Amino acid sequence: MSKNIAESTFREIPIEQGFFALKFQNNSDETAFFKRDIDNSYIQLHYCVKGNCKFHFNNNSYTFNVLDKHSIFLYNPQQDLPINLEILPKTSLVSVLISIEKFHAFFSKEASYIPFLSENNKNKKYYDNAEINANVLLVLQQILTAKNQSSMRDLYIKGKAYELLSLHFDSGENTNEEYCPFLVDDREVLKIRKAKDIIISRMSEPPSLQDLANEVGLNLKKLKEGFKQIYGDTVYSFLFDYKMDHARKLLESNQYNVNEVGLQVGYSTSSHFIAAFKKKFGTTPKQYVMGLQQ
Repeated sequence: MSKNIAESTFREIPIEQGFFALKFQNNSDETAFFKRDIDNSYIQLHYCVKGNCKFHFNNNSYTFNVLDKHSIFLYNPQQDLPINLEILPKTSLVSVLISIEKFHAFFSKEASYIPFLSENNKNKKYYDNAEINANVLLVLQQILTAKNQSSMRDLYIKGKAYELLSLHFDSGENTNEEYCPFLVDDREVLKIRKAKDIIISRMSEPPSLQDLANEVGLNLKKLKEGFKQIYGDTVYSFLFDYKMDHARKLLESNQYNVNEVGLQVGYSTSSHFIAAFKKKFGTTPKQYVMGLQQ
């Protein structure tokens, strides 16, 4: 759907079921207004690429100002958050709206497992206001400048919407920070990151889950649910994958034999290590090393 009002342009781009994008460009000298009903099953991401805009909620009882090159992230499962938008002159805005089910289908290894909708988390709301980083800004500008006359325009914008979503939630390969928008308590995030560091540092003799929870100061349920939210896997499944990847790198270094590698990652017998390695990579450690030498 496209709409032009004087020098203002609005376009809605369906990406797939439960996922769509909106783009607004107000090039006029007058404030533009937009309203749209959005139910409480949707996550809302709004990016002010240029200018300034205002979101009004609860019959204008409170307002979020979104400044130039800033974004807001909104989710409230307790009530609908209809868009009531005031777009100031010379402002460009891109919005992405995605259902919570679709979001977890994209970002969880198991689409049916939605920790955020568990009994412990389902009533949590989330709000964030942040500066748009350079990589995200580039994609937003590409969405805004996509030619309306192009027959491939919608396909191009769909691809950019997926890229935008992945960049927004990507913590980056060169950072130690892990980010899940639904763990709103920063202290819990830090504790779960500490739990990850503990099991990696003690991979040869990892603590029990209860001992790990006690050590980082979380109850067992929060540790398990929070760990899966951030890392997409259970504590021990994550540790298994980490140990096997570490073992593979040790074998590739040609500095250790199979028994030594197995001991370093916590296997007291070579047969158990060989079975675990084969489960992960489909080949034995010896065959893997021989393959490297060919």
